[in-house]
Amino acid sequence: MQEDKRSIRFMIVEDDLLIKNTVIQHLMKEGNIRVIGACSSIEELKQSFSIISESPDVILLDIVLPGMSGVDGIHIIKQHWPSASIIMFSVMDDGFNLFRSLCEGATGYLTKDVPLHGVSTAIQDVYEGKGIMSPSIARKVAEYFHPKKHLHEVLTSREIDIVNGIIDGLSYKLVADKLDISIDTVRKHIKNVYKKLHINSKSQLVHKYFNK
Repeated sequence: MQEDKRSIRFMIVEDDLLIKNTVIQHLMKEGNIRVIGACSSIEELKQSFSIISESPDVILLDIVLPGMSGVDGIHIIKQHWPSASIIMFSVMDDGFNLFRSLCEGATGYLTKDVPLHGVSTAIQDVYEGKGIMSPSIARKVAEYFHPKKHLHEVLTSREIDIVNGIIDGLSYKLVADKLDISIDTVRKHIKNVYKKLHINSKSQLVHKYFNK
């Protein structure tokens, strides 16, 4: 649960007017999500930097946009709003775009066939510090980059099992339940994984997982 009671400041960058309006109308019904801006391109978003006085907590960002692509626009957003979490939003579920997005700093990736309640749940989860990625997309990218040989050279089989659970989007508790171990044991293994891979966050773990 989120620590404070203020609403989540949200923005969407989407050129499909129907999709954009549908998402906004749905989120306006949510009591804890406040839409502070909506743009149709990265270029329009850049113009809004001087207009929007608040920094968004979460941005839903389409990949295929007129002009600059959403992936190429991530670094621009991060330069202006470094604390904003970015969820990529696309009809495409190919590993290449997901990998590029994560490398550029995106926190999650949703395909546009996700139901509306899934969008609001993803926004809430990202705001709470969780990464968003469907298991099917994660597995597809893993198969594309074949990174596991590298991890098996560094991590134990139990650590690999736990990493796979995290990559699939499971919480520490669900990983513990799946492997029939305690949540403290999961945390201990994750701490060792971070130490072995010289990382300190889940986003870096995802990056390392998909990058040989």
